[in-house]
Amino acid sequence: MNRQPDIDARAFWIAQPGRGEIRPERVSPPGPDEVLVSALYGAISRGTEALVFQGRVPASEFRRMRAPFQAGEFPAPVKYGYASVGVVEEGPSDLRGREVFCLHPHQTHYVVPIGAVHPLPPKLPPQRAVLAANMETALNGVWDAAPAIGDRVAVVGAGVVGCLTAWLAAGIPACAVELIDVDPSRRSTAAALGVDFALPRDAAREADVVIHASGSPDGLATALSVAAFEATVVELSWYGDRRVEAPLGEAFHSRRLVLKSSQVGTVAPAVRARRTTRERMALALSLLQDGALDALIDSESGFDELPDVMRELTESGGLCRRIRYAKG
Repeated sequence: MNRQPDIDARAFWIAQPGRGEIRPERVSPPGPDEVLVSALYGAISRGTEALVFQGRVPASEFRRMRAPFQAGEFPAPVKYGYASVGVVEEGPSDLRGREVFCLHPHQTHYVVPIGAVHPLPPKLPPQRAVLAANMETALNGVWDAAPAIGDRVAVVGAGVVGCLTAWLAAGIPACAVELIDVDPSRRSTAAALGVDFALPRDAAREADVVIHASGSPDGLATALSVAAFEATVVELSWYGDRRVEAPLGEAFHSRRLVLKSSQVGTVAPAVRARRTTRERMALALSLLQDGALDALIDSESGFDELPDVMRELTESGGLCRRIRYAKG
């Protein structure tokens, strides 16, 4: 039996900290338990992925920070990323032609095990499905924070994860949710998501649950300052190799605050016995069917622009930058 020829693909690599390039890839044909995916859209994580691009993964985290299907090693050269939406070109008949999400680096074509792809719900357009990894992080964060009916919830940091977290919390009956950010332009984003907005100086105090997602030490200080007596502050930010000062003097102890980490690598303890990571992703994709979430995608670039785009995004703000792959 003749072996099928390899597939010509291209991928984005971080050649050295702060510099990326598009490299050719040779992809072997899929085996019986694999699928060949042709990428349609991707997205860039302005938090974790920007830190990886800058070479700011601490050596202690090299193993734990590996992304699914990563190639190379930190700090570089490394092929890194985890937001790819594509169509299955080869694989089982029930998947062939289906649009899927995969936690895969930026690459035009790739072969992965069948279990690594997640079919999109019928009403989820592939252009919006690039938010799936962010939604999964936000969902895990809300599970960790466990807001209850009627709680006052503060979310500090109106990036994509913070916005999704606020939107999820707002779906809990009678929860009063305030999204807090230093950028006043995020007020319109909050309005599109149906949540209140405040600058840090105007934020309401006495929040029952606080979720911090700004990636900034100043944001963490704000999160601690708005928390009510015996409230929990859930930390969703990852700072890479940066040391962060937290104001644990002042009223931190007298108010008996709890500072708790949340990380998407494992399912939140509150639901871990009943939810697998695959079930969590399926839920994240189903939640993305709401068209209001298109407000979180504020720009789009072509795949070939990625070397310049990654450098640009480490120097500027914004929400989700979608990556568009050439079709055909």
